[in-house]
Amino acid sequence: MAKTIMIVDDSISIRQVVGIALKGAGYDVIEGRDGQDALSKLKGQKIHLVISDVNMPNMDGISFVKALKQLPNYKFTPVIMLTTESQEEKKREGQAAGAKAWVVKPFRPEVLLGAVQKLVLP
Repeated sequence: MAKTIMIVDDSISIRQVVGIALKGAGYDVIEGRDGQDALSKLKGQKIHLVISDVNMPNMDGISFVKALKQLPNYKFTPVIMLTTESQEEKKREGQAAGAKAWVVKPFRPEVLLGAVQKLVLP
């Protein structure tokens, strides 16, 4: 059975590029336009990994990760932050919220897939 990954990004083109890479690697994908939209799409189903942007309208990525980690079904769901942010302070903030990896845009799909494979256990 395919593993499910949620992509949370306000950029449709980023969601498309990441989605194509993930689907090509055999993953199922759920998309969210921002943190609020993503939270509304969580219905208790198993999500094996979340890939989230940091800077988004309505609810930014770090607030989203904090909210996600409060939900019992998603407390242990690994999160990769995929963002243009590269400052150490922002990375620490993301890590404190519960992010397991940080990938800076622009990114190469194979680098992202490598991070995904490390966090999504067979």
